[in-house]
Amino acid sequence: MKATETKLKGCFIIEPQIFEDERGYFFECFNHKEFCEVIRQEINFVQDNQSFSKKGVLRGLHYQKGEHAQAKLVSVLEGRIQDVVVDLRKDSPTFGEHLSIELSSGNKKQLFVPRGFAHGFLTLSEFANVFYKCDNYYHKNAEGGIRFDDQKLKLAWQLNTSDLILIEKDIKLPFWDNMDT
Repeated sequence: MKATETKLKGCFIIEPQIFEDERGYFFECFNHKEFCEVIRQEINFVQDNQSFSKKGVLRGLHYQKGEHAQAKLVSVLEGRIQDVVVDLRKDSPTFGEHLSIELSSGNKKQLFVPRGFAHGFLTLSEFANVFYKCDNYYHKNAEGGIRFDDQKLKLAWQLNTSDLILIEKDIKLPFWDNMDT
């Protein structure tokens, strides 16, 4: 397993070692001991989530507040997504900055998102099956979010706004200046 820290401190791109032969391929998706060693911290995942989305679906930008904040390890089982995270940690030198990365079943990369980040993704392929581990349980009352098209964030989504599929809840999320962290 190879871990590369991104420009956002504590946020890592994880690349597994893949073993390929005439039968196909094999790789270890997650190894707790090795994972904690490469990100240089102890993480205990307690909840696994999976979502299936068709092309153009944008989910996010979401986060959990306070004691219910969640770190996530995001991967794509089928398809291709643009994964986006925004640093919400007020004491961070990269507060307000974002990272955009393509995750796919083809590249098999994972993104480790530490607590204190908003997260969202856009489905780029005809469909995507996204799987992510969380280190804290979901709490409805701790939900937070930021509008996907907030001008302060200057996010460059890979599809035209007119092609995006959003739910009402995400359209009504507050802009950066009005978010509740």
